[in-house]
Amino acid sequence: MNDRRLTPRLTALCLALCLSGCASLAPEVPKADAGIPAAWPLPATTIEASAVLPAAEASAPDAAADIGWRDFFADPELQSLIARALEANRDLRVAVLNVERARAQYRVQRADQLPTLGVSGLASRGGGPGNLAPDAYSIRLGITDFELDFFGRVRDLSRAALQQYLAQTETRQTAQLVLIAEVASAYLQLAGDRALLAVAQATLAIQEEEFRLAEQRHALGAISGLDLEQARTTVETARADAARSAGDVARDVNALNLLTATPGAVPPSPDAFDLDRTFGLPALPAGLPSEVLLRRPDVMAAEHRLRAANADIGAARAAFFPSIRLTASVGSASDALTRLAGGGTGFWSLQPSINLPIFDNGRLQGNLDMALADQEIALAEYEQAIQTGFREVADALALSRTLVQQRKAQQALVEAAAKANQLSLARFKAGRDNYQVQLDTQRTLFAARQALVSTVLAEQINRITLYKVLGGGWLERSQ
Repeated sequence: MNDRRLTPRLTALCLALCLSGCASLAPEVPKADAGIPAAWPLPATTIEASAVLPAAEASAPDAAADIGWRDFFADPELQSLIARALEANRDLRVAVLNVERARAQYRVQRADQLPTLGVSGLASRGGGPGNLAPDAYSIRLGITDFELDFFGRVRDLSRAALQQYLAQTETRQTAQLVLIAEVASAYLQLAGDRALLAVAQATLAIQEEEFRLAEQRHALGAISGLDLEQARTTVETARADAARSAGDVARDVNALNLLTATPGAVPPSPDAFDLDRTFGLPALPAGLPSEVLLRRPDVMAAEHRLRAANADIGAARAAFFPSIRLTASVGSASDALTRLAGGGTGFWSLQPSINLPIFDNGRLQGNLDMALADQEIALAEYEQAIQTGFREVADALALSRTLVQQRKAQQALVEAAAKANQLSLARFKAGRDNYQVQLDTQRTLFAARQALVSTVLAEQINRITLYKVLGGGWLERSQ
């Protein structure tokens, strides 16, 4: 075994075995049958939506996924809050670390496809009567327990690990997208609650002024005590509404601070709630194909998990076949350290081993059955992700039209209520109506203003929701 001419042959044999392989035993990836229409039933480019959404040509089906969040959210303060949240939010940090862990796991699994070379050295000295334990020195370079992947088991395990890594990457994208939408929604909720607080405070100031006038009129005998107490109820109602709105504002600030993981990150006085606030999402074309759902990171993550489960089936099937492992080494050995590099000390060894499963009490079949069940589960989850995404987009598209109509009606209601309040006040001062009529018109106007703010807030948040469910938001800048 000391013939050095065998060393190149041994090396060539090892390389050939490493590069050898056969087709994977994994089945074809099953196609999802989510049972959804080819397009959403409600077009987004309606006459009502065009009055609010920016004027644009019909966008490409994947335009929403390519719009960066800095281009979609034009408010600089909101951009700053989103950037802080992406940097410091704990949930997103966990998602990022899960990606790193999956990447490391894939690297570990991929390393099993190639032989591991190692150098080892041995030195021993002994003594006794008759020199029963002579000295021995050796150094060797070898491959230890390398599996020859004839049936693709190791390769399928590596593919499964790769798909799991890609799934974790998409899961991180989903977490980032959800976080951006939550920060934007919380910011708009804060703006809306501050607008409601401003309406309540303005109403309270008006009610307090009218109550002072009512006290003077009561002192002169122009109104009864009942009218005075009714005026007092409007003051206290407005004061309670103002206090409740102030509490909502404080909770909104706390929610934003938690999302950004930075106390005091919320600006003390953001811009007033703008009824004409727009975002960078162009009007969507009628008949938008449902394939855009495949761009959503959660759907892509479900697809990667399905592919991982499919690869696990191939590995489970390959386990039924014989496995061949190889241990080989070349080196030098001598009874003296000084002659270790001399001539005639070289050696090589080749130790293949084969394992053929015959009876394992059903363990291999159980593993295969479990892999098949996991594939069915992953397929169902993939189809469910598509169905959920379709419904979310359909709901957001439906609301995009109805909320525009609701906002227009609410604006008309505010204008009518304001005019009615002016006429009622004039009739009350002229003595044509009692104070109860004036109180009713004031309550109607106050409620209409609150409803208008709430409707506009719902409209803005729905645009964020539409942007999120179409799969946009994980890019910082548009492509």
